[in-house]
Amino acid sequence: MTLEDRVVSRLYSRLETLYGDRAAGVTDRLLDVLYREPMNPHPVPASRWDERDIVLITYGDQLRQGDSPTLPVLGGFLQETELDRLINTIHILPFYPYSSDDGFSVIDYRRVDPAIGDWTDVTRLGKQTSLMFDLVLNHTSRESDWFRAYRAGEEPYTRFFIESEPDVDWSQVTRPRNTPLLTPQQTTRGPRYNWTTFSEDQVDLNFAEPEVLLEFIDILMFYFRQGARIIRLDAIAFLWKQPGTSCIHLPQTHEVVKLIREVVDAVAPHVILLTETNVPHEENISYFGAGDEAHMVYQFSLPPLLLDALLNEDAAPLTKWLSDFPETPGGTTFFNFTASHDGVGVRPLEGLVPHARIERLVEAAKARGGRVSTRRLADGNESPYELNITYFDALADLDSAPTPSRLRRFLASQAIMLAIRGIPGVYFHSLFGTRNDHDSVRQSGQSRRINRSKFAVDDLMKSLKDFGSTARQVFDAYRHLLRSRIAQKAFHPDGAQRVYQISNDQLLCFERSSPDDQQRILVVANLGSVRQLLDLDRLGCAARRDLLSATRLESLQQISLDPWQVAWLEIDGPSK
Repeated sequence: MTLEDRVVSRLYSRLETLYGDRAAGVTDRLLDVLYREPMNPHPVPASRWDERDIVLITYGDQLRQGDSPTLPVLGGFLQETELDRLINTIHILPFYPYSSDDGFSVIDYRRVDPAIGDWTDVTRLGKQTSLMFDLVLNHTSRESDWFRAYRAGEEPYTRFFIESEPDVDWSQVTRPRNTPLLTPQQTTRGPRYNWTTFSEDQVDLNFAEPEVLLEFIDILMFYFRQGARIIRLDAIAFLWKQPGTSCIHLPQTHEVVKLIREVVDAVAPHVILLTETNVPHEENISYFGAGDEAHMVYQFSLPPLLLDALLNEDAAPLTKWLSDFPETPGGTTFFNFTASHDGVGVRPLEGLVPHARIERLVEAAKARGGRVSTRRLADGNESPYELNITYFDALADLDSAPTPSRLRRFLASQAIMLAIRGIPGVYFHSLFGTRNDHDSVRQSGQSRRINRSKFAVDDLMKSLKDFGSTARQVFDAYRHLLRSRIAQKAFHPDGAQRVYQISNDQLLCFERSSPDDQQRILVVANLGSVRQLLDLDRLGCAARRDLLSATRLESLQQISLDPWQVAWLEIDGPSK
């Protein structure tokens, strides 16, 4: 059997699982989509990633300059601040025409929103850094041509969306929102009720219809040709719906991810597949499969665990979670982050900390000016789903002004995140210590806008030129962290990670080592408000210098850590 025959056989097998006796015809259609237009040759690197990989998460219109298209403004800012020398990949959040949810209600997947530019601007930005695109495949906008055709009764679009009678019992469905699951629509065929997981404007697509899958594979191929290095599968966990189930993480959903991975491996092996599943940890990591699903999975438990540790001055749950890390399949890694365009998920804490501690974190966010988004449970009650707050304000003292302790806590969270095994994702606002945007919340009525401020580029640059501003202090410190991170081979995503169990719960301690075992870094963090001493001799290692302070240690056996200080200690000799 030739390589091509093996690819066809695997694709057919996936499609047979999904579509039964329709698989043969769908396979022929899929092969036509894959090979009708040649892919531009792209060298496959010897290693898919290394310690220099850092992703900047940003909106395409994050920075404005008059009426100019915003993507070139973003590119100019990255160049002027030299961020494009420190961050090698940009995740441009959905930059397509949209109707709501700041881009995640897509009207047209193949166009760039004219307000931010065009595909030429995307390509130009891709010459500065690699690019991550969103494939928003669970739902589309009700203003899309697909949904207009559905309402008009045009084929095949009558089968593109999920219909249900309003009296059907969907009580077992896992809900990420407290809005109605079904939304009434008027069509030429009479009234219909459509499945809307996230909002009435975001209508869920029916992947039980092969035409939908084929359409998205065609879009995926288009994104490959436009230079995407990473494809983010948005809200993938909710993709497949089946009566009598929770409609989350269904076997068919995993099969679709495996099929997409087969496509990536066959036609674009340089591309990295990333799944976005804001769910408890064990559910989240299931999207690695047996190494045949995602190359990367979001570390959704990391943001709330870091907040919990820093606000409680207790590293024990974070230490245990890191200690219990499973070995991921070969060729896979985690996508680490603390903040993003979404809030801080609460569900990923389930099973990791007591319920009372989750409630305490929710109240801490409220006390610091945050909002709490809820989801509807099967019994009709609502439960916290997401903390809507900037990560900088989430680590604030209980007053209105930034303080040195808030800055130290925030930078500690970032230094830990950057050191954990995997590829780091840095939200644009984290670079500047952005505060809660209450005005945007009031104007939009949407709690998520609290963490989605947009800037006039001249105003941001003015703030960065003020050495006393919070933005400048955070930016200078963050650039130092990034420079330090990308220079250390021990932070290669494939490098080993070992967690130390120590008796002091205010200290977090783990070791990273390079894949060739020639560099070892001991990451030590004081998560408390009191100075702490760590006896390195008891850990069986001696450190010669702190890579963050660039100073040699006075003692190779003991280190003193100020409140909320993180040290990256280079350890003598290769590990045993």
